[in-house]
Amino acid sequence: MAKLKETPSQTAGPFLHIGTLPTVAGLRVSQPERQNVLAGSRTLGGPIRIEGQIFDGAGALVKDAMVEIWQANANGQYGSNELRSWGRAATDFETGLFWFETIKPGSVSFRDGRPQAPHVSFSIFARGINIHLQTRMYFPDEAAANAVDPALKAVADPRLIETLIARKETRGADTVYRFDIRLQGERETVFFDF
Repeated sequence: MAKLKETPSQTAGPFLHIGTLPTVAGLRVSQPERQNVLAGSRTLGGPIRIEGQIFDGAGALVKDAMVEIWQANANGQYGSNELRSWGRAATDFETGLFWFETIKPGSVSFRDGRPQAPHVSFSIFARGINIHLQTRMYFPDEAAANAVDPALKAVADPRLIETLIARKETRGADTVYRFDIRLQGERETVFFDF
């Protein structure tokens, strides 16, 4: 029996939406996709909106990427009944904007038991990226927790920590955390390998 050889790496390509978010690709589906809405009216915790854009190394918008997030509920637990801990969104083909409706997560423990600051984990998929990129979004109103967070403390250059902190905005009664992601360049977002 002949051994099969490994195929070369491939990027997510321009067609990643067809299999993951078919309505974004213009395909009809039997159930509407609302993968970017994690929380509902009965979800415990303060409702928030997370939104942002993705920029390439030249500063141009990446308008055909996909973003996935994972987060704990307000009590710091994953997989609870009232909150979907996972979400997926495409960047808008016109504006490059992605968004999620969720709640602000609580603190969870790091693998060694140390507390982590409330955060949302991100995975970014786009053409030109062989393996999805992983980063985190932290909250600006959690300065004390951010100061002792194990992942933030592992960032070698303290100036890069600001690439992981969202900007808080208030729009009427809504709380919005703006989190732009830069794939390369001077203000490149810190990406993790864990």
